[in-house]
Amino acid sequence: MPTLYRTFETQAQIDAQYNPSLPVADPAAELRHYVERSAQARAAHPSLRTGVAYGPTRAETLDIFPADRPGAPVFVFIHGGYWRALSAGDFSCVALGPQRRGFASVVVNYALCPWVTLDEIVRQVRAALAWTWQHAADFNGDRERIVIAGHSAGGQLGAMALHTDWAGDYGLPADPLRGAWLVSGLYDLAPLRWSYLQPVIQLDERTIARQSPIHTLRPCQTPLRLVWGALESSEFARQSTAYAEGWRGAGNTVETEALDGLHHYTAIHAFEDADSAACEWLDRQARG
Repeated sequence: MPTLYRTFETQAQIDAQYNPSLPVADPAAELRHYVERSAQARAAHPSLRTGVAYGPTRAETLDIFPADRPGAPVFVFIHGGYWRALSAGDFSCVALGPQRRGFASVVVNYALCPWVTLDEIVRQVRAALAWTWQHAADFNGDRERIVIAGHSAGGQLGAMALHTDWAGDYGLPADPLRGAWLVSGLYDLAPLRWSYLQPVIQLDERTIARQSPIHTLRPCQTPLRLVWGALESSEFARQSTAYAEGWRGAGNTVETEALDGLHHYTAIHAFEDADSAACEWLDRQARG
């Protein structure tokens, strides 16, 4: 039997690796955790600004948690959902840890497949980051100290942000971000064309080539940390380690880590804890 991707011969084999809900006892409970903690984060931040437009369409909005003092570092989070589900409002919880460290936090919303293409989603996230750089002072942020994080599909989107021609396309510095912490990302999109996701995300060979970070590497001065849950499938681990190898090959700096005892959903709980390794690393990059 011919293979679809690497050693995988069937969609069922690919789905078993790339459906993060399968090894988790109660995925609905994991999503409830995000919703409940996000409600707590919004209630604790009376100056929260929701639905701030960064582009012309209704989906192009930011939820902004301003810092208490001017000149604060800025944390930007890009959510997952396989480009076809969830929204910024589901992930207000990630602002809890950075807020306690004095950050301004920005959670990016974007349009979803199949209403838009993956190319358009990448464009929107880049536009959101450019807007954040240009307007950071409006919410007490320092545009010279922006760090980002992305989870799952947001890991791919965060990586594509690092691959942007910021100077040529946006008039920004070549590397405007001070650090990137990407969690359980998808850096080679090829297997997803043969997965349960394909009817919605509608990948073709050209999109895979354009939007797979592993195929669009460039020299970049932004420090990168790639992490994944040790309880995730072997393909999530391989995606990160393969991308790290390519990133180093392009002359860039990267660290990798499998997070002990964590799975796809719990791997971002660290952003809720100001004392976590994730928040400490982002703080060090922003302030260093």
